[in-house]
Amino acid sequence: MNMTVLKVRLIAVVVLSALCVSSAAAADMDGRTAARINDDWSFRFASQVSGRGIRVDLPHTWNAGDALSGNAAYQRTTGVYEKRLKYDPSWNGRRVILRFEGANQNVAVWVNSRLAGTHKGGYTAFAMDITDLLREDADNLLTVRVSNALDQDVMPLVGDFNMYGGLYRDVWLYTVDPLHVSLADYGSKGVYLTQKSVSRERGDVEAAVVVSNSGLEATSGKVKVTVADGSRIVASGEGRFDCQADSSVRVTVDLSIKNPHLWDGRKDPFMYEATAVVTDADGNVTDRVSEALGLRWFGVDADNGFMLNGRSYPLRGVCRHQDRAERGNALLPEHHREDAEIISEIGATGVRLAHYPQAEEFYGLMDRYGIVVWAEIPFVGPGGYLDRGYTASPEFHANGRQQLVEMIRQHYNHPSICFWGLFNELKTHGDNPTAYVGELNELAHAEDPTRLTTGASNIDASDPLSFTTDLIAWNKYYGWYGGSARDLGRWLDDTHKRHGDLRIAISEYGAGASIYHQQDSVKPGILSGMWHPENYQTEFHRQNWQAIAERPYVWGSFIWNMFDFGAAHRTEGDRYGINDKGLVSFDRKVKKDAFYFYRANWNDEIPTLYIAERRHDIRSSELTDVTVFASHPEVELRLNGRSLGKMTPQGLSTFVMKGVRLVPGVNVVEACAKDGSVDRVEWRLERQ
Repeated sequence: MNMTVLKVRLIAVVVLSALCVSSAAAADMDGRTAARINDDWSFRFASQVSGRGIRVDLPHTWNAGDALSGNAAYQRTTGVYEKRLKYDPSWNGRRVILRFEGANQNVAVWVNSRLAGTHKGGYTAFAMDITDLLREDADNLLTVRVSNALDQDVMPLVGDFNMYGGLYRDVWLYTVDPLHVSLADYGSKGVYLTQKSVSRERGDVEAAVVVSNSGLEATSGKVKVTVADGSRIVASGEGRFDCQADSSVRVTVDLSIKNPHLWDGRKDPFMYEATAVVTDADGNVTDRVSEALGLRWFGVDADNGFMLNGRSYPLRGVCRHQDRAERGNALLPEHHREDAEIISEIGATGVRLAHYPQAEEFYGLMDRYGIVVWAEIPFVGPGGYLDRGYTASPEFHANGRQQLVEMIRQHYNHPSICFWGLFNELKTHGDNPTAYVGELNELAHAEDPTRLTTGASNIDASDPLSFTTDLIAWNKYYGWYGGSARDLGRWLDDTHKRHGDLRIAISEYGAGASIYHQQDSVKPGILSGMWHPENYQTEFHRQNWQAIAERPYVWGSFIWNMFDFGAAHRTEGDRYGINDKGLVSFDRKVKKDAFYFYRANWNDEIPTLYIAERRHDIRSSELTDVTVFASHPEVELRLNGRSLGKMTPQGLSTFVMKGVRLVPGVNVVEACAKDGSVDRVEWRLERQ
């Protein structure tokens, strides 16, 4: 086990200007303090030869402008951030540690022009102990170089998304006692809660705590772990340790909880709090760390799909990229919360966080919302693009292993995570990645024997790559990239019949849609062109979801995508630089018709009553079909105050009244439910 900060080749620079730690940002704990140091940085490009940097606050990316304007040649370069760090006398005798939650993608950090450490990989956290580089008698200059340039040694090499550069996640400054829970174990929090056996009668957990001794002498001590339900302690245990100077030791504590309160998905996402307390040989508390603990068990059956806590739990899922309009990937907590609320609103029970480890905060939100997570490393193949996503070099292999270990250790305790994703859309011609994926699969199980591995494929099911992970899923776009939506059901049945031992899912399915593109009839748009009608996306999803819903052996399905996202190279839809397959617009302000189709089918908690094609408000055809998505058993349709009759669903919470005759000028269409709720739109008929 590597207990040190990974040292890798430099590609980027950041220099810290005056440290501003607000009292609200600082969190005092026994033995440690933690504070975000996001404010008041200076930024410049490394290529500058004169001038000064500009003031920025973190999170920050330098590509929020050029990449989101559809410039395929957006700046993939080196950026320099600067900040000065004033020494605090309270740090005397303690260790000072910087923790970066994410910087894309190659980073080197200096303190007072002396190298503190380096890191390769844009989507996982890393920590550096800077104590011995600090000066007490003057401000300390921290310099961080960050590069998002293509590096053949680092995942990802390609991808249908933007590789935003910068310090786009939080940076923290910790102070800890020399005897502390490690922050340097692959960027993790140093506490691992392994669910050895869970049932409704008993939950057995092994708590492993990595203790670091940064002192000059060997020491001994004790780790006590308690599990609490509010103020009530439900389990506790302790372990003793001896630790040499400047080294780390792993301490394990066995815990057992009788009749545990389970983490039960959306129904009841309950979590305990597990707290590890480190004491020295004299009984003094030197550190304390708390982590959430959600007890559950799960599995996947080749015929019956996903099971949670012993019952069938169909994974109705979406995919999510971590970016949005105007911000790029430099998201604030309120952005993550809004995304989580929207994913919950649609009624999703699962989410694939593609194509890289996402913000720590978002995994925590999924825990609290009870949404099952597929987390994955950025091993991304070329898809339909010309380049390759795999380099068969020792350096690339080592980096992939590093990023996998980092992802697993950093997010180990999240009960929402049930799947570790190992690849997306790899090709097996030329340098074949199959054997390497097999190595990653073994590594994932060595790191975490409790979760399942999977991958997202777009090649034939008979390829050996399909058999390297525990589960397998496919990205299928029948009806968008060729074929028709009716083909999905046939493909699923054929694949299940030919490969009955495979546990299969749909990792992506979707169609582009612009809220500005409306049409009278339902016809496909131009997939690589500038016409992506919204009503075709809706019909695409109606047909695809019907095929999926009828097949219980599909262990999960994940819509591509929950939100429109940035892809600077795309020239399609209503503007360049956007992949518009989202059910929600890039700025999160508009939920497309297909969103309400799914909400009516998936969410039993929020009543849905929604008239589709509402944005097609200028019409040239006198006769029209009116479609309503509703979770009600019956809907009355009214036109200009006159009842056109009551409708019952035609399947999938869809109500259709054909041949409604509009009048010239403004038409008021209303859908009314028995509970008194009404949805209302206005359409104008303009004769040609």
